[in-house]
Formats: sequence, structure tokens, C-alpha cells
Amino acid sequence: MASDLEARVLELESKVRELYDREAVRDLRYRYHEYVNEARFKEIPDLFTKDGVLDFAHLGHATGREQILRFFGGLVQPPAGTPDDAPRITWVKQFIHNHTIHLSGDRGHGFSYLEAKPIYNGEAFLVAARYDDEYLRVNGEWKFSKMTLVPYFMVPLKEGWAQPDRLKMGTH
Repeated sequence: MASDLEARVLELESKVRELYDREAVRDLRYRYHEYVNEARFKEIPDLFTKDGVLDFAHLGHATGREQILRFFGGLVQPPAGTPDDAPRITWVKQFIHNHTIHLSGDRGHGFSYLEAKPIYNGEAFLVAARYDDEYLRVNGEWKFSKMTLVPYFMVPLKEGWAQPDRLKMGTH
């Protein structure tokens, strides 16, 4: 009887830990979007492991917190000496959907779909993409070890997204 109770308690503890970890990873993804949406770019690198990787396709790549900080700073304020017409995002709001998480011990991976509305080089855009993430628990805290952006389309609002050459059904 006592061993049955112990087994049930251990099982419950395991399930609670899994739920806690899932919520911590979900919160990690939510904080990332909060920081982007509120232009709190300096806080984003702390969401990554020290050697975290950012792969944003045509927008750029970064490895490590320092490079990640420069990456996000460069999107909104290009480095000194950059021409005035350099690509620049002056405003953005991101919305994610269907965040899926798979955890195994201190590691995990997941994905979520992105819908974004940026102002890029002074023009409103529509963006759809997918984030593919790798997570790592470091000192009891979940971090991104890798974040990959898989773009579906980024088009000027005035053009719209429903042009056949822009739709790639069956990819991710």
C-alpha cells in the first residue's frame, strides 16, 4: 500500500515538473515577443544561452549574446557610418500561434507560427513565418539555445500576400 502511494506521488511529481517546464518554455517564447513588441531589444540576449544561435535567414545570423544584442540593435538603429537608406525596422508587432513544445530532460525543441506587422524602410509589411526553436535548461532556467526563423512571405501591405509565386504550400 505504501509503495503504491509512493509510486503515485512520484508520478504526480513528474507530471507537475513536466507541466512546469512546458509553462516555463512557453513563457520564454512569450517574453521574446513581448520584448520585440515593446522595443526592449536589450533584454532579448538574456533569453539565450551564452553561446545561443540566432538564424533569421535573409535578415541575418548571430552567435552568442553580444552578437544577438548587436543584431537586434542593428535592425532598429543601424551601426554608425551605415547609409541612411540601410534596411531598418522602425516599428513591429508580432503575434504567434500554435506553440508546440517537446521536452526531454534539460533539452527541448519546438515551433510556433508567426504573423508580424513591421514597418520596414518606411513601408508597412505583412509577414508570415515559423520559428523553430531549441531549448536548454541552464541553472534551472530555460533558455533558447537556437532560434531559427523560417520565412513564408514578407510583402508590402499594399501588394498583399496572395500572389501565387509567394505561396509555398507544403513547406513546414
